[in-house]
Amino acid sequence: MTVTNSLPQLIKMPLWLRRMKFIMQPVEYVEDFAKIYGDSFTLSGSEDSYLVYFSQPEALEQIFTADASHFEVGRGNRGLRFLLGDHSLMLMDGEPHQRQRQLLAPPFHGERMRAYGQDIQEITRQVSDNWQMGKPFNIRESMQEITLRVILRVIFGLDEGEMFEELRRSLSSMLDFMTSPIMSSAFFFRFMQKDFGAWSPWGRIVRQQQNIDKLIYTLIQQRRAEPDQNRQDILSLMMAAHDQNGQGMSDQELHDELMTVLVAGHETTASALTWAFYWLDRLPEVQEKLLQELNTLGVNPEPSQIAKMPYLTGVCQETLRIYPIVMSGFVRVVKNPIEIMGYKLPEGTVIVPSIYLAHHREAVYPQPQQFKPERFLERQFSPYEYLPFGGGNRRCIGLAFAQYEMKIVLATILSHFQLSLLNKRPVQAVRRGLTLAAPGGMKMIANHQIKNANTAVTV
Repeated sequence: MTVTNSLPQLIKMPLWLRRMKFIMQPVEYVEDFAKIYGDSFTLSGSEDSYLVYFSQPEALEQIFTADASHFEVGRGNRGLRFLLGDHSLMLMDGEPHQRQRQLLAPPFHGERMRAYGQDIQEITRQVSDNWQMGKPFNIRESMQEITLRVILRVIFGLDEGEMFEELRRSLSSMLDFMTSPIMSSAFFFRFMQKDFGAWSPWGRIVRQQQNIDKLIYTLIQQRRAEPDQNRQDILSLMMAAHDQNGQGMSDQELHDELMTVLVAGHETTASALTWAFYWLDRLPEVQEKLLQELNTLGVNPEPSQIAKMPYLTGVCQETLRIYPIVMSGFVRVVKNPIEIMGYKLPEGTVIVPSIYLAHHREAVYPQPQQFKPERFLERQFSPYEYLPFGGGNRRCIGLAFAQYEMKIVLATILSHFQLSLLNKRPVQAVRRGLTLAAPGGMKMIANHQIKNANTAVTV
């Protein structure tokens, strides 16, 4: 491969115009550039920096397997510091990042993670049992209610009481407001991040966040004061974890990681579930195959059985392929010059691994705009071809939990209800904060599902 000292082709477009398209048309933003400029292209950033997009598997492999000393990742996510705090896994690099990952990883994997399956089933039933048959309801709001309750029970160890209600109310209010269309822009325009008092948009977020911080620190102090009750919620497991020097996490570290898990695990899983129900109604043949598979499990299947269902797994994987919730992996700011795909990228270059473009490569995914779960039954994709949770040492630590939760929620609802879209027109993905989501007003209608030996029917 010939090495050049130049970056991939530079796209000339006014920064303000580019940002508006990035916010208002997130899918077209990358698709249009890729159609004209190909697999790699360069955008001018602020302060004389350059953003270089890569989406080909070879490039992603070079990025994700490169020595971590080449990059700064936390620096590229500083815009989240106001929300997550200085000790968030997302904002760390080097040894501090490695330490936090080692402390946080165990609760999200293996037997401990699987122990939460019954909780996810129970919460899903509680929320879905409140649906009125034949009457439209907002599918996203229901999925958000499920994922928030799962986080409060599994992560925070809360299921009822005053603290539960106050955190639930405050978190829902703040996240809904932050991810509204107008406030989504505030993540990218610093002039909007001004506190002009409680009634100003940013001032409202600041005060909501202060209230949530107070609640979380109170919960941490209460949990520290409790005698050992052999609690299995993730907060308690985080508090019990120690690094190789015998050091546990401070209150601030616990707070920042709880906020990180909340932001990374609530909106994202709710969006993925909303998309899954959308596709299942749009494609009856996919839904029929899935129902036939679920029918083999009986009336109340165990979470461990659900997790092993191949077609259900394919549906979840294809949902996360066609509209990955986060369109790009964590950006890497080049600290020591590095060569990617023959380009020598100088210090300060911002590398953007495009998940969306990687997931829509015709050579890897024929007819990439079509929803086909069978892709994942026919072959296994490399972590540089399929990467809904990012890659390398920045891959989402909760990916196994998110997929597990998604399967259990889908199976639990589909075993009891038939969901159909109120409006059958195709929808376009929209920006929701930092994520890619279905439009927030999507309505569905639920009907009870009655099973017989061969299939499922609705009444």
